Amino acid sequence: MKGFIFLLLLVAGFTASAQDSMSYRYKIYDTRSKQIVTIDQIVADMANADVLFFGEEHNDSAGHYLENKIYRALHAAYGSQLALSLEMFETDNQLVLDEYLQGKIDETRLGKDARLWSNYKDYRPMIEYAKQNKLPVIAANPPRRYVTMANRRGMKSLDSLSKEAKAFLPPLPYDTLSGRYRDKFMETMRGAPESASRNVYYSQSLWDAGMSYSIYRYQKKNRDQKIFHCVGKFHTDEKLGTARQLMMRNKKLRILNISCFPDKSFASPDWSKFEMLGDYVIITDWDLKRTY
Repeated sequence: MKGFIFLLLLVAGFTASAQDSMSYRYKIYDTRSKQIVTIDQIVADMANADVLFFGEEHNDSAGHYLENKIYRALHAAYGSQLALSLEMFETDNQLVLDEYLQGKIDETRLGKDARLWSNYKDYRPMIEYAKQNKLPVIAANPPRRYVTMANRRGMKSLDSLSKEAKAFLPPLPYDTLSGRYRDKFMETMRGAPESASRNVYYSQSLWDAGMSYSIYRYQKKNRDQKIFHCVGKFHTDEKLGTARQLMMRNKKLRILNISCFPDKSFASPDWSKFEMLGDYVIITDWDLKRTY
């Protein structure tokens, strides 16, 4: 028995040590106060907000640690008034995801039916926490097969879909943002043929319109809930993309956004280079091993 207790203490100590070591792997900057802050400040800020976007780089191990930590801190502060929303689940898998969260199917079945991302292990802690605490999770992204349609055949091809298929999409035609967001995206496509770039942008816009609509629709039915949406940072940096689409759907929503990414300047960052990206900018340790 003493040996078992010692083993538990050893494991607990190791876990706490691992968590403590991660606290030195990121820096949180409030772009409004221009100060380094803690997660507690983000949580307190959410008292006056409806939606918090966490823009990640998908293989950033510190970013995934922070998503989970912020999610738990939000739950501690706001209890059942919290919903998790994820780019990593598609709208046509909402039923499967709900069945897993409710304990009706096991994780093996979830993996087979929900088309989990290859790095699902990075998001699994939040899903398991939601399941344990009976918290809702929004499968926010449009089905990839329809995004592929928009990419290959243009956005008008979606008009040919059945009523049942369109139920998984935002209202058509969806908005394709112009201005700064489009310019940023086209810069990433430099060198590609114009027609190809245009269709890829249509698919990018479908992701943004779809995720914003999933959040909008959920919030409309659950006005007292705060939503924590995790997504690739390009979709929400500068409050463009998904964030902008959501603000267009409901101008009264109070939105905060985080831009989180590894950077070589981690030891001594020039925050002025990044402060346009979000309400909070989190720089993580460039030398920390990526999750893939």
